[in-house]
Amino acid sequence: MAEDRDRPSKTSSHAPSEMACPVTLGDVDLFGAGAQEHWYEAYEILHRESPVLRLEGEGLRRGADAFVLTRYEDIARVVRDPDRFTPLITLAVDDIRGEVEDAIAQGRAPDVPPAMNAMIVSMASLRPTQELYRAHKVELTDPWVGPGASRHEEMIGRHVHDLIDGFLERGRVEFVAEFARPLPQRVMADVLGFPPEDLPRLESWGNAMVRPFVFGRGHRNLLPRAELETQAASLAEFGQYVKDQVARKRKQPADDMTTFLTQVTYSPLGRRLHDIEIEGVVYAMVLGGLETTQYALEQQAQLLCDDSTLFETLSIDRTKLRAFTEEAMRLRSPTQGLSTRITTQDEVFEGVGVPAGSLLHLRFGAGNVDPEAYPECPHQVNLDRRRVGGHLAFSQGPRTCPGAGISRLEQLCAWQGLLDRIGHLAYAPGNTFRHQPGIMLGTLELHLQFEARRAEAADRGTDLDR
Repeated sequence: MAEDRDRPSKTSSHAPSEMACPVTLGDVDLFGAGAQEHWYEAYEILHRESPVLRLEGEGLRRGADAFVLTRYEDIARVVRDPDRFTPLITLAVDDIRGEVEDAIAQGRAPDVPPAMNAMIVSMASLRPTQELYRAHKVELTDPWVGPGASRHEEMIGRHVHDLIDGFLERGRVEFVAEFARPLPQRVMADVLGFPPEDLPRLESWGNAMVRPFVFGRGHRNLLPRAELETQAASLAEFGQYVKDQVARKRKQPADDMTTFLTQVTYSPLGRRLHDIEIEGVVYAMVLGGLETTQYALEQQAQLLCDDSTLFETLSIDRTKLRAFTEEAMRLRSPTQGLSTRITTQDEVFEGVGVPAGSLLHLRFGAGNVDPEAYPECPHQVNLDRRRVGGHLAFSQGPRTCPGAGISRLEQLCAWQGLLDRIGHLAYAPGNTFRHQPGIMLGTLELHLQFEARRAEAADRGTDLDR
């Protein structure tokens, strides 16, 4: 094996940042330009000095404040109780629920503001209450992207090895563009039953969906009006595409999620889904099914380059892969934080009074390295850590990310295939390690070099428990 000293080193990304690394609490800014390069330094300061950070005037109402929660237990308390801490999207659903239900009953399109996309419309009709939210998850999404995602293992494995075939002989790869990004795109297209030739368009629409989380301002990820209009136009195209796919699946059913949604009877309502409801479910799948997996894989690759013994351990003992992917998501949370909950009553967190109606920014990335929750080396990967998988990367409680199952499976299949076929993973020259803007933790690109393993992988499989 090549010595670590022969590998290109990982240099700090602080130098090109628009923001200086925080030293005091007054320096902390989680949302300014370049903040991504200093998040983890900021978390240490917040945990020590201000675990509940007030954002003056940043609430939903004029003059109201928002609060950033960084302690694991505080965040877990909030996400486990959606009645006491109302999901922000519930407010939008409540505003249009009556109109949507009337329109569905009359067989017409709901008359809602253009900003209310199909996902919110479908939520208003299919899952407006916590009871219906659970039914929606169990009946409509779990069979495909939740616990039932294991049905896709062979398909995911094929995509993993096809992507590896594209760069294996070079001994180098730009990991984001050639593997981490296209893998979940291909998988989600297969799950939904969309033609592979449509992947470029699906990628474009996926980028439009997540644009607020990349280029939005502040903790609420706000886009200027002009960009919102551009986004709306792009998503209108996607809506028409889904309508066309739904019509095609009704005529030519197949073994895919879109066909399933055209045929399933949703038991709480005792009927089949309308096209706009199917469009909304598909929208949610594309929105949530791409980003988490991409950024998780990219950060996992960095962790393996940073610690060659970790790569060797996983190569020898694949039973530790699950612990690695869970620890990596804890340590490098793909979604660092979201402003998703409203307090329904006066609350107290860490001795700080939070009035009813306050907007809460849940900083999952900080909670996942909280030394009170993880007293043993919270900033290190520990394959033998207790409570592995108890992190906040997919949230917790009744509104845990519905696609957590398929994301976890993709990560396991990805590293199973990569470890089968490559060795001596290291950084290649040319990395800046500059993070993309927004709330997701991921570098813009990642250049890696490796040695291909011999052809013993000809008999490779995707047995994740061997």
